[in-house]
Amino acid sequence: MAPKVKLIYFDSWGAGEPIRYLLAYGNIEYEDYRVLVEDWPKVKTSMPFGQIPVLEWDEKVLYQSTSICRFLAKKMGLAGDDDWEAQEVDALADTIADLKQAINEYGWYCSRAERPIKKQKLIKETLPFILSRFEKRIGENNGYLANGKLSYADFIIAGSTEYFSATMGFDITDGYPKLKALVDKVHKFPQIKAWVEKRPKNVYAFKMDD
Repeated sequence: MAPKVKLIYFDSWGAGEPIRYLLAYGNIEYEDYRVLVEDWPKVKTSMPFGQIPVLEWDEKVLYQSTSICRFLAKKMGLAGDDDWEAQEVDALADTIADLKQAINEYGWYCSRAERPIKKQKLIKETLPFILSRFEKRIGENNGYLANGKLSYADFIIAGSTEYFSATMGFDITDGYPKLKALVDKVHKFPQIKAWVEKRPKNVYAFKMDD
């Protein structure tokens, strides 16, 4: 019997989109519950730690976006075949989470006066440091981030690049052809292509005013 699944997140890409990618890839039917900004204060109080995304799986409540992705990945064989492979994928997923946090600090958690400084640091330091290492790893791993094969880390980076790029105001994969090819590869999976074509188009605008 298929599980009853509900994803709770904002009407945006952000931390929810990699989860949606994995659910689509696994052909898992779910309720895509999108919280309106005006409803968030009352929804927040019912969440385990006052944050979303949250995934309801039958009677269980899962939280923390990377942990949710890992849970789904284990069901799809995308989390590594042994402890060492799993550690490699998990470490890369956590590195993407670090990048997301840095971009969020620029996009959401600093004052207008601080924003240009944060953006320049991202452009000159953080993005090149992390993305160049992703580029190298992809070249060493058969076009994937880890273990020479598809993993949930690939879905997280592919599901995050639109948000990252929209927040930064430019395509963050420019200058990183192997990373761009990996993102394109994930988007060409029929399930992901179908999801992207049908998903709501009225997501939050992320373009920042510098």
